[in-house]
Amino acid sequence: MPNIDWRIEAQDFTTCNCDFSCPCQFNARPTHGHCRAAVGFHIEKGYWDTTPLDGVTFVGLFAWPGAIHEGRGEAHLIVDAATTEAQRRAVIALFRGEETEPGATIFNVFSNTIDTYYEPIVRPIEVEADIDERTGRISVPGIVQGTGEPIRNPVTGAPHRARVTLPHGFEYHEAEYASSTVTTQEALIPLEWTQGHAHLARVAWTPQGVIHG
Repeated sequence: MPNIDWRIEAQDFTTCNCDFSCPCQFNARPTHGHCRAAVGFHIEKGYWDTTPLDGVTFVGLFAWPGAIHEGRGEAHLIVDAATTEAQRRAVIALFRGEETEPGATIFNVFSNTIDTYYEPIVRPIEVEADIDERTGRISVPGIVQGTGEPIRNPVTGAPHRARVTLPHGFEYHEAEYASSTVTTQEALIPLEWTQGHAHLARVAWTPQGVIHG
């Protein structure tokens, strides 16, 4: 059982190399047989024990050689340079799924599928997420750049809107779906795609998992 009380309310901008909608959301196998992802979180309100997390931003890079549940994954955490040492320790614990009931949050689920956690690094980070407009941005200069935009109608080019609700999901309750472009420069986990999946959501998590509704 978790020994530390914590809670975050955050903007979540998640991208992956799969086709729009991401088969993981529907318990299907990844589009290309493997999974690669870049995620950005901006915590609007939160705490980890006695450490306030308001305004903390972090980015995660991930790769699995097959489907996520088959394991052998890699993960690399990048924490914003504006954070304090105590906040960095809290984010590392959160990112590794610690102090969380088994299977209750996406990072706890991931922790059972990742063999390699690279040493976290601290860099200036920008994460933006406009959920209604389905636009987002992840920027860690020299390491990773990612953008999100609405999925486009292939005939008219008009923006398409798709929203998914997961009443028992371990990442979000509801998310807007979008298209992503991601590229890395000097990253331990190289990523490269265009017109991949993206979703944007406001999430609320505690040690017991996602707050639904």
